[in-house]
Amino acid sequence: MMNADNASEDSPFTVVQDVRPPFIPDGAGAMTIVIEYPPGSPGYPPHRHAGPAFGYMLEGEMLFELEGDPPRVIRAGEAFWEPGGDVIHYSDANNRDDIKSRFVVTMLCVPGAPMLTLVDEDELESRKHLRFAPTDVS
Repeated sequence: MMNADNASEDSPFTVVQDVRPPFIPDGAGAMTIVIEYPPGSPGYPPHRHAGPAFGYMLEGEMLFELEGDPPRVIRAGEAFWEPGGDVIHYSDANNRDDIKSRFVVTMLCVPGAPMLTLVDEDELESRKHLRFAPTDVS
């Protein structure tokens, strides 16, 4: 199995991410999607995924924020992941107002559960103590 520890200089592979997700649901399926946002798009509303998700930024920049972590900018050529489960994904916004953003995500799905669940305002309010305070991210 290829990972960051056994990649060699003459390999045609480049490891962009090597993580150990907290869980992979029994009987999980996988779905790979490409998401494209126009310049300045706020992205998808706060949500969560039933299982872990692994992504790679193809073009532009994304303002990425998960519950419990400070917001960060993901740039083209960089990878990201989220654990899924109970963790709220607050932001996948296009960080630029002059170019589109485009990324690919592979999500591992719990059988019979929705791939993505929106988080309502009441839940956001009840969990606000788990979110980092807004900061200037660049």
